[in-house]
Amino acid sequence: MHLKKLLFSASLTIFLLPGCGQQAADNTVESDPQPVTVEQMGYLASSQLTEASGMQASHSRNGDFFVHNDDGLPVIYAINQAGSNLGQLPLVPAKNKDWEDLAAIPVGDSRWLVVGDIGDNWAKREFVKLYFTAEPETGEHDRYAGNLELQHWLELTYPDGPRDCESMAYDPVGDRILLLSKRDKPPRLYAVDRETALARNQAELEFLGLIHPMRPPAPADRAHWGGRSDWISQPTGMDISPDGKEAVVLTYRSLYRFRRQGGEDWLSALQRKPDELIGPPAPQNEAVAFSSDGEAVFVTTEKIPAPVFRIVFNDE
Repeated sequence: MHLKKLLFSASLTIFLLPGCGQQAADNTVESDPQPVTVEQMGYLASSQLTEASGMQASHSRNGDFFVHNDDGLPVIYAINQAGSNLGQLPLVPAKNKDWEDLAAIPVGDSRWLVVGDIGDNWAKREFVKLYFTAEPETGEHDRYAGNLELQHWLELTYPDGPRDCESMAYDPVGDRILLLSKRDKPPRLYAVDRETALARNQAELEFLGLIHPMRPPAPADRAHWGGRSDWISQPTGMDISPDGKEAVVLTYRSLYRFRRQGGEDWLSALQRKPDELIGPPAPQNEAVAFSSDGEAVFVTTEKIPAPVFRIVFNDE
């Protein structure tokens, strides 16, 4: 079902385009469409958060999220699930060359945010960079304030040459940070294990393999998206649920849901055809994150005004 470009003042239940389960010659069989509830929660309220390109749920406060712009000042913004402004936190010292995604990793008994300065539109960067900082906590009036101190940084190179990338997630199953390329068809999956990421300042990513292709533009897409049609099937964000059982990959047109079977790694799961949600309706969806309890997925857009959507997969 194609969602029209509209705003949700109440929840709307729609259905995923069916992906695949398991079996048959290609190890897949068609599954029944799954109902999905999409609700617009609000808008990004901060006047400085104009090009949201990465989002990560707070580990300590369910309903809070951290978001960043894709260029400009190296600042992480705190919001609630309605997009309200809960404060801004400069990351010191750091630069924002092309921040594209945000993840979180366990470090001892705490949690660190990982900022992915991984965008490379022309595939010319000698290396991309990850910034690591302790996840902030709220202060007075449940707001976030002060500077975030840089704890660690890592320069990464690709084994097969520079790649544009806007999608990064922590894989709790393989205990590694995953990067998914944007312009390759199909997208290419890379990884650096957490131990290496925290111990070194330079490393080469491991190429894991190709994932299932994103659905190409259809004639109806070209009528709707016009000159932007060639870009609507490229990954702009990714996240993996806290329990490691689900992953979502975001594009301008669609949200793709992948589910991992017991005992398999994420490359295998990402190679199966996913379920597809067309939408949520916004001009340039770039930021996606599971809630801290894994019960919902949140999406926002790089263009302003930027709606914040809450998506729940209503599995039986």
